[in-house]
Amino acid sequence: MATLTVWKINDPDGAERAVAKLEGLQSQGLIKIHDAAMVSWQEGKKKPKTKQLHSLAGAGALGGAFWGLLFGLIFFIPLFGLVVGAAAGALGGSLTDVGIDDRFIAQARDRITPGTSALFLLSSDAVVDKVEAEFDLSNAELLYTNLSSENEAKLRETFAEEA
Repeated sequence: MATLTVWKINDPDGAERAVAKLEGLQSQGLIKIHDAAMVSWQEGKKKPKTKQLHSLAGAGALGGAFWGLLFGLIFFIPLFGLVVGAAAGALGGSLTDVGIDDRFIAQARDRITPGTSALFLLSSDAVVDKVEAEFDLSNAELLYTNLSSENEAKLRETFAEEA
């Protein structure tokens, strides 16, 4: 079973530092990263910068279509208003079908704001206490949703990049 986690960090450059920690944890076998992306939102900017982290992504990575859809729902759809409300609902529904619900999207939208950053991970096999010990939890907040094996398979079938 995979977990989609979001490490929200109270610093626009914090996610960048977290990537280095995760690379080390993955090389020690303490977590398996299937895919990852990062958001950095500088204070005073209207929107965040997003980046897929190919250096952490494993075989069968979800790719840009998944991250674009997820980030669009979190950061950009609210800006468009009611005109695209129905389309957003349909897109959000497609993520609900793979275990990513509206509550998770709303949590990310509410917490990732100007002056913060976030690291989005699709991972499994984490040694949770060891992974958490590497992060300054006084400066970070963990959001997550567990994906059933069935939801993970649907997610990969829909969004996985061709090998």
